[in-house]
Amino acid sequence: MGEARSQPAPARRQTPPAEDLVALSFEDALAELEEIVKSLEGGKGTLAQAIADYERGASLRRHCEQKLAEAEAKVQAIVDGPAGPTLRDVE
Repeated sequence: MGEARSQPAPARRQTPPAEDLVALSFEDALAELEEIVKSLEGGKGTLAQAIADYERGASLRRHCEQKLAEAEAKVQAIVDGPAGPTLRDVE
């Protein structure tokens, strides 16, 4: 039998901790999520990296959903305003 040679892991971006999500805009979170999806679809990383990316992706998805819900609440506040289009504090 031949000697097994392991392939070096591809250089990967540093995945910021979930606490950093608060500072991400919707657009930045979505871009990172798209990058993770492409990476997972490519299947070239290690299993450990794929699991870490999947966890990060799940956190990013929740963050994006929260940002969209906040935006929807603001739009609804404008539409439902008694004196026409006004924005009340919904945060």
